Amino acid sequence: MSQSLPDANASTPRLPPRGALRRILEAIGVQNVSLLIALALLVAFIGGQNSNFFYSSNIATIGTTVAIVGILSVVQTVVMLLGGLDISVSSQAGLTSVVSAMVFMATQSAFAGIVAALVLGLGTGLLNGVIIIYGRVNAVIATLATLAAYRGLANLIANGRAQGYTGVDQVFIFLARGTIVGIPVLIWILVVVALLAQLVLHYTDFGRNIYAVGGNATAARLAGIPLNRYILAVYMLCGFVSALAGVLLTARTGSGQPTSGSQGLELQSITAAALGGCSMQGGKGTIVGTIFAVVLLGVLQNGLIILDVNSFWQDIAQGALLVIAVVIQQRRAGGRGIGLPM
Repeated sequence: MSQSLPDANASTPRLPPRGALRRILEAIGVQNVSLLIALALLVAFIGGQNSNFFYSSNIATIGTTVAIVGILSVVQTVVMLLGGLDISVSSQAGLTSVVSAMVFMATQSAFAGIVAALVLGLGTGLLNGVIIIYGRVNAVIATLATLAAYRGLANLIANGRAQGYTGVDQVFIFLARGTIVGIPVLIWILVVVALLAQLVLHYTDFGRNIYAVGGNATAARLAGIPLNRYILAVYMLCGFVSALAGVLLTARTGSGQPTSGSQGLELQSITAAALGGCSMQGGKGTIVGTIFAVVLLGVLQNGLIILDVNSFWQDIAQGALLVIAVVIQQRRAGGRGIGLPM
């Protein structure tokens, strides 16, 4: 009795290669998948409580609200990848906001006001880098000091109140309320900043060296990477982007704001970067993860407002998320515990 052999030409279902799902998750990033799941659950909960959340006008509001903090979070990510931290981003934004408005009032030129703010941002970033490098001061202490100094300077030259009025200038109006193909300009600026940062970090030697310095500064120095130049460049970049945030703050409020609107942005940017998977020790993190975290924080803030929750809970939630993000990082990295063994 002969056995029939299987037909080689018969079509058989092809099973996906082993580990395909794992490779997909690795490409997206486990941290990013977690953020997306958390974001989906949060959107479902808030939308279930109040259907107004899904209105297009509310979605646009979330986008414009997170634009400035998103820009700062992107550049904060770059600084943290280097192994640093810039706590002074909010006061740099406040100082440059005042300067942009005052220069505009003196010259009646939006271009002059914007350029003055951006140049000042480069200067404040350079000063931060110089203090860290040549003063041999820890980045946290150095930028904590300049946080107070820049904020004090902003209040000093502004006499503690808003300066100027830019609400009649077409450039500032376009930045604040303009749209391109129906999408607010503020969101476009965030997208451009994030894309540029992503391209630089992953497709240039400069970006790859930032990861190398943050991962192991000693090895990077022995490999010939000029650490001081990179520190200066990254902090100047941070100052420049903080100044851009200051200009956008001026456009949104119609005046130069020394503290209002910028205070607290430093905590929000650090929280978004850490929540997005950026290591506090440097060398690890992505711009994509940071943007997901920015959107998550924006949805949370908007949801608390829609649900009429006391605004003080926003600060509590933000602080809790920062602690959770750092705890998860430490656990994943196997960080050494502090204190007596249990």
